[in-house]
Amino acid sequence: MGNINYTPQDILHKQFKEHSIGKGYDMADVDEFLDNVIKDYDTYNKEIDRLNDENERLKAKVDELNRQVEVGATMNTRSANQQPVSNATNMDILKRLSNLERRVFGSQLGDNNGNDDSHLL
Repeated sequence: MGNINYTPQDILHKQFKEHSIGKGYDMADVDEFLDNVIKDYDTYNKEIDRLNDENERLKAKVDELNRQVEVGATMNTRSANQQPVSNATNMDILKRLSNLERRVFGSQLGDNNGNDDSHLL
């Protein structure tokens, strides 16, 4: 905002030159002053518009980043929920299944011509 000609104090304390004929102001002096005031208002309005545009752009960027964070958090929650509760290997599962079969079908599995250990892991 380096193109500002007058501060509010400048405008408040502006003294116009009196015209040599009677009481009145030099019209060229008043016109020049008002032209500069109008330029200042145009500069302020352009700066306000620029700042509003930047503010909207930054708000949109924040919204986009918040959506990305939500998606990332959702994906992390999903992947955490999809992981197995235990880290049992296939061999552990087979051992457990074999032990369960022995308990449930113990006597029936034992009738394997005296070879009770054929299904043990």
